Amino acid sequence: MASQAPDQAQGLLHVIVTYLEMRAAPDTSPGPPPYPGARTGRIQRPSVAAYRFLYDGVGEPWLWHERRALSDAALAVIVQDPRLEFLVLSEDRRIAGFAELDRRDTPDVRLAYFGLLPAYIGHGLGPWLLGHAIHEAWQGNTRRLLVNTCTFDHPAALGLYQRMGFVITRSVMRRTPDPRLSGLLPLNAAPHIPLAW
Repeated sequence: MASQAPDQAQGLLHVIVTYLEMRAAPDTSPGPPPYPGARTGRIQRPSVAAYRFLYDGVGEPWLWHERRALSDAALAVIVQDPRLEFLVLSEDRRIAGFAELDRRDTPDVRLAYFGLLPAYIGHGLGPWLLGHAIHEAWQGNTRRLLVNTCTFDHPAALGLYQRMGFVITRSVMRRTPDPRLSGLLPLNAAPHIPLAW
């Protein structure tokens, strides 16, 4: 039987987190939607249930787990903060994805979360939603727009951020407990990432 690496035996996953920033608003606007039925809408202070629908639906394939671990009360404190803004993408009135802008450290703005529900990936909606999020982030007194991605995310994520004008500032290797082993996520989530048995 093959021996496991020590971290795997302890249920830990290795992940590379890449931090990026944008220091000036882009000259271009998001442009027309890739499909006639695509729309974005801004919301603030979503209900916990609505937020969990977005976060869980978009994030499960990429092992998003930090906010799953929060109680409803703790999550409400975050998502109902008026300094957070949410762009929700819909296609033909069906929710397709979201972007979360965090202005709690202004004049820096953080693109805290961004992504699509699995059925909408690969149809040109991601770059369009990201363009809208970037445009919204630069409204006001913004000095920098920050985002991070990691090796658990969609393989095209880093390249997309760079094409949209973000510049890498640093990358770090981290070890994190596998959230599937604790029950935060189902064991079949993110099948592209081997379980850390």
